[in-house]
Amino acid sequence: MSNRPYKPEGMPGLIPYLTVKDAGKSIEFYEKAFGFVLSSQPAKDDQGTVQHAEMKFGTDVSVMFAPEGAWGSPRKTPNNLGIMPSLSLYVYCEDVDALYKKATANGAKATMAPNEGFWGDRFCTLLDPDGHEWVFATNVADHKSEA
Repeated sequence: MSNRPYKPEGMPGLIPYLTVKDAGKSIEFYEKAFGFVLSSQPAKDDQGTVQHAEMKFGTDVSVMFAPEGAWGSPRKTPNNLGIMPSLSLYVYCEDVDALYKKATANGAKATMAPNEGFWGDRFCTLLDPDGHEWVFATNVADHKSEA
């Protein structure tokens, strides 16, 4: 048994790993639309095509992704499968209204404009160019149960 920590320091315990059509374009989209930043240099193949990328949003959200076919994977994007994803990525941000405006101006498809949720979050729902569903939220009120 190793004395190493079970995960790298600073990495969250859960990291979504998405399949995208073009990882280079996804890096650009996630930077411009959502405000993600690269957390390391992307891994590229011999032709210079990005095969793996890791990005962060704030201090505690990470996402990884690879293009369709990377390493012989049969995975496809939701758009190329012609389906809505069965998973939504719920991300807290400082100002959901500002993020919504920036995201839609940079190619995100709005499926729900910012609105108030009964649980105390103001949230919006967006699709990225590959069809992955992102929910961005800002907590604006305490949840009040009807007991």
